[in-house]
Amino acid sequence: MKKQLKSFKAAFEGFFDSVKSEGHLRFHLVASFYVILFSFFYDFSAAQWAVLLLLIGAIFSAELINTAIENACDRITGEIDPKIKAAKDASAAAVLVLAIFAVAIAFVFYFDLGKLYEIYLFFINRVWLLILFAISLIMSVVFIGKFKK
Repeated sequence: MKKQLKSFKAAFEGFFDSVKSEGHLRFHLVASFYVILFSFFYDFSAAQWAVLLLLIGAIFSAELINTAIENACDRITGEIDPKIKAAKDASAAAVLVLAIFAVAIAFVFYFDLGKLYEIYLFFINRVWLLILFAISLIMSVVFIGKFKK
């Protein structure tokens, strides 16, 4: 049991270290927060929720794998090597492809002018929530740009 607990501890450390060092992962965390937040305005089916949560998990996983590949490649050599560059570029491209398809699915799920207008009215009629939302956006931008490698 101790071995499993150590594995979980190492996994959490890997996740939080990656959050600290990777701006793209922080961006995906923030985007996921807003995707989930705005999902509550919609009457999504269980299948739609499953797709959203699966996409969020897949993007986090892809970003973490990309980080691992980049770190391993950087450890192998500090010199410019075309094969290492190709490996790093391919792992970054995998995250990009997944993110593009996630945006496409989000567009299908969320683009409803009537619902978007309802969300607009919700915030306009609750100015204090609009202010909190604006503050959360500012905090999100700070969070995304906060840490440096």
